[in-house]
Amino acid sequence: MLKGDVMGKVSEPQRRAVERWNAKNKEKSNFMKQRSSARSFIRKKASGEDLDELEGIISERRRELEDF
Repeated sequence: MLKGDVMGKVSEPQRRAVERWNAKNKEKSNFMKQRSSARSFIRKKASGEDLDELEGIISERRRELEDF
């Protein structure tokens, strides 16, 4: 479902198409929302301390993926 100002700018058939796509692609939709939220947090709200913590988490995740 589209939120915010976008809803008023989208035609009804387009809105229904997006809702159908989201329903059929829940996992991908959730992934994209979460990725977008993470990027937005890093760009707009994260403090230096937050970024230091995230760098550690990212390094750990990279090691996990290499071992996989």
